[in-house]
Formats: sequence, C-alpha cells, structure tokens
Amino acid sequence: MKLQNIPKTTEINWSNILEWAKKTAKEDRKKYQSRKRPISSSRLLSLLIPNLRRPIFIIGSPRSGTTFLGTCLGSLPEISYHFEPVATKAAARYIYEKNWGITKGKWFYGSVYSWLMRLHLDADLRFAEKTPRNCFLIDFLATTFPEAQFIHIIRDGRDAALSHSKKPWLQAAQAKSSQRESGGYPYGPYPRFWVEVDRRQEFQETTDIHRCIWAWRRHTETALGAFSNFRPEKYHELRYESLVNNPIEEGDRLLNYLGISSSQSRNLFHAVVSKARTDSIGNWKRELSEEQLQQIYLEAGELLEKLGYYQN
Repeated sequence: MKLQNIPKTTEINWSNILEWAKKTAKEDRKKYQSRKRPISSSRLLSLLIPNLRRPIFIIGSPRSGTTFLGTCLGSLPEISYHFEPVATKAAARYIYEKNWGITKGKWFYGSVYSWLMRLHLDADLRFAEKTPRNCFLIDFLATTFPEAQFIHIIRDGRDAALSHSKKPWLQAAQAKSSQRESGGYPYGPYPRFWVEVDRRQEFQETTDIHRCIWAWRRHTETALGAFSNFRPEKYHELRYESLVNNPIEEGDRLLNYLGISSSQSRNLFHAVVSKARTDSIGNWKRELSEEQLQQIYLEAGELLEKLGYYQN
C-alpha cells in the first residue's frame, strides 16, 4: 500500500546551504555552555585547525538521558559540547541511505564540527556532541574520527517511549501542524529513514506509543550491534537508571573512561550529575495501560528482556 500525504522532508543542497548554516549557528548558540576564558595566542591559532582528534559522541535513543548527560559533559572546562548540531542531524539520512559517499560525508561532518568550535572560539578544546540519529552512523563516525570515544546511555524502553510519546515529534495529532523538527522532518506519524522499508505503512498508521517504542528499539539495537566489536577504550556503556541512582559512582567511571583527571573538573561534573531526578524512573508503571504495554512488548519485548528490563 502506498503511503499517503507525507510532507516532503527539508533537503540539504547547495542552494540552501547558507540557510542550514544560519539555522545550525542559531540553535547551537541557544544551547552552548559558554565559559569565560582569556584570549591567548594558542587559542586563536587553534581556529586554523580545530581540535577534532579525539571527539566524544554521546549515543542513545530519544528520551534516554542523552540531553542530561550532554549537559553534564558540557560543564567540563576541557570540552566544547554541542547539542544536536542541526546540519549534521539533517545529513544523517544521507549517510545512512548511502546517498552521500564517505568522502563527502567526512568533509561535511568535519566542516560542520570545525565551524561550530570556531563559532565559540573554543577550537582548542575537545569536541563533543549528542544526536540520537548517530545511533545509525556509528561505523561512519568511527571511520571518520578514528580516535573518537563513544558513550552509550541506555534507558528502560518503557519509560523512554512514554516520555517520547509526550513530545510532538511522532504524534498523529501533529500530522497537519506544519511544524518541523530541526533536522528537517515534519512533525507527525511519518516514517523516518530508520524505519524498516516494509513496515513504513504500519508505522504511519499505528499508535503514538507504538511508534515511540519502535524508535527506542531501532536506535538501541542498532547501536548495540555496531558497538559489539568495539574495544573498551572506544566504548563506554551506562544505564540511565544507574546514573540517576548512583551519580557519583557512575560519574567517576565515565570520567575515568574519558581521561578527565583534574579534581576541579571532576567536582564540577559531580555537582551537575547529582541533580538527576530519581522520579523520572518507573513512570511507565503508573501511566501506561495494559493495551499500551502489550504493544510495547510485541514490538520490543525481546530487547527489553535482553537488557534486563522486562521483569522490572
């Protein structure tokens, strides 16, 4: 059956590249955690070749704690952290669908990341970003940035799907809103690039909670598959629930993985990560109906069980 009434996704091309650049800069300035730093010759010199040698990528499905974890990393004075860079977020589908070759993809991502660091005069720091769509680009990112470190945060899919369903991005009620998320997709029940081709009609016609647990399953299982052969120094996995309940212990493990040894930096990180809200865990038990849970288990029960969530 042919999909009906799907608004066209905003494209990236040479005719609108300036608009994408403006939008990317505007959104980045809103989220960037600026810090007062003296201007030095070494800081200015780094603008010529921004430091992309050991970037950090926070990986995770939507509503899994990536934003909170990114904010925590952004508190570190060693790191230039960027929240979902608009241009690369929009480009993810071209990489995934192989519409762009590896050379073009490397140039584009490197150019966007370098430009964002120059924008804040922080090109000497260590680059970090988080974008859930990067779950589908791990091999590309690891090839493009061979010394990159990846942090994968995993949350109970039932809580992630519930939280996701409260946002407008995949809601059926938003089908005629004309709103778009920053990466170019229209709000509504429309299939994204990561939806299996033979199930796209089903994705559009099903319930909001089903679409959201679908998103959790696809992002999480794809990332886990890509990371299965990564060395320990390249990949760090943590659970959202553990981070919230044991912020200092989990924070120390993460900082050790990243090689952050400064006591001042570690104290700053601990202060921020300790603000995690424990009431964000287990909301699915109170808010999801039996019918919704049945849909969740049919779509993602195997992965929930594999990760130890099914019995909780």
